[in-house]
Amino acid sequence: MPQDRRNIYKIAREAKGLTQEAAAEKLGISDSSIRAYETGQRIPPPEVVDLMVIAYDSQLLGIQHLRASADMARSIVPDIREVRLPEAIMELLDRVYGFVDAHRDRELLRIGKDGIIDDQERPIFDAIVAELGDLVEAAMAVRYAKQGHLEEGVE
Repeated sequence: MPQDRRNIYKIAREAKGLTQEAAAEKLGISDSSIRAYETGQRIPPPEVVDLMVIAYDSQLLGIQHLRASADMARSIVPDIREVRLPEAIMELLDRVYGFVDAHRDRELLRIGKDGIIDDQERPIFDAIVAELGDLVEAAMAVRYAKQGHLEEGVE
């Protein structure tokens, strides 16, 4: 597991405001297991991560765990970082508008409508697919964005 991802479990737990002891109780595991996961001594099994996602209210943790624990997932699942909702929305819309304004949607349709990508079309197609990957990443950032909550009686 890469060094920079070892604390994803601690970050998610602390964001929920739980102590290691409270998290261990919620998850039905020992305090020492929590410590081992948070220091990178052990990787939590999928069923524990499933419980963490629920207990910590963090779907992002599930994505981070998947990317951190499986090489194939790193090549398929975008690296989503948690950002504030307004920032995520602005980034997504900027990418969508840029894609459409550059007529990439029309280029993709022109290239793909016959089901064949020839040697001349290949570089353009590959570039468009990369841009679509960036759009997917931006959309996922919106889905998992840090959202503010209104306090009762406050607008």
